[in-house]
Amino acid sequence: GEPLLQDDITVFAEKVKKLGYLVKIDTNGAYPEKLKELIDKKLVDYVAMDVKAPKNKYDELAGVKTDISKIEKSIEIIKSSAPDYEFKTTFVPNLLKKEDIMEIAKWLDGAKRFYLQQFKNETPVLSSKLSNVTSYSKEYLTETLNGIKPFFKKCAVRGI
Repeated sequence: GEPLLQDDITVFAEKVKKLGYLVKIDTNGAYPEKLKELIDKKLVDYVAMDVKAPKNKYDELAGVKTDISKIEKSIEIIKSSAPDYEFKTTFVPNLLKKEDIMEIAKWLDGAKRFYLQQFKNETPVLSSKLSNVTSYSKEYLTETLNGIKPFFKKCAVRGI
């Protein structure tokens, strides 16, 4: 789940750092204030944020009403102050097309890393609507990746 939902995430991260471990946070971006607190206190070494969709499709892909301003604020916090980071999007057929990924790339323009993740339904998926969805071809993923590479310092496909 979303680690920033935990009330004691800061206390937990402090304990982990005191043990000498690196801390990575995977977030959906819905809690920019907590994210900023962790970064400002130097309690996080790496942030991975899942950007589910372009702004106009966010609610649909997230499955809930989303405050886009919080997502945008998290993106800016990460880009400007996270010690290291990545953004990622799972490329779900029937829900996202190459044009949608281009919109996300424009939104994240200048980010250090972006990973386009191949959708897989080999393991149980949250929505039964996705159980019969076939993953995009390697060719379509590569074509999409080539279109978005100019927006990022590093850009790759995961899961193929």
